[in-house]
This record gives sequence, C-alpha cells and structure tokens, in this order.
Amino acid sequence: MDTVKWCITLYFVIINIISVIITVYDKRAARKHKRRVPEKELMMFSVLGGSLCMYITMITIRHKTKHPKFMIGIPLIFVLEMLVFAAVYFFSVS
Repeated sequence: MDTVKWCITLYFVIINIISVIITVYDKRAARKHKRRVPEKELMMFSVLGGSLCMYITMITIRHKTKHPKFMIGIPLIFVLEMLVFAAVYFFSVS
C-alpha cells in the first residue's frame, strides 16, 4: 500500500474512533444532564469521515434515532464518502 492510501486509511480509522467517542459522550451527557456535544459538531465529524461508525453507534446506543437530520443525513454522507474512497482506491486518484 503506498503512502497516500495508507495515510487516508489511517485518517478514516482515527476520525471514526473519535466519532464513536463523541457520540457515546453525548449520550452519557444527555442522561446526566451535563453539557452536550452540539449537533453541528456531531455532523461535522460525520462529514469529516466518521459517518459509518457514528451511524452504527447511534443505532446501537439508540442516540438521536428520532432525528431525521441524523438518520437520513449520516447515511447520505456515508455514500458520498464511499464514492471518494472508491475513487482513491479503485481509480488510483492521489
């Protein structure tokens, strides 16, 4: 695997881990009536590449599942990310 592909893969792994952490944190903060993560930040992490794990986490912990912005928006973002991913890996765009 060349350096560009390796860096992109590492980036997606890290951003997805961060997305899971902030989603779980927001769920816990909601239960304890503490300071929440703004919805803009959650969406930003999704757009930055964390949509897959964020969506899975939201479904798993039942967080924001009644919000169409998240339940429709995040899968759409994921589809766009996969198109970029496919372009990089299958069409050797670097």
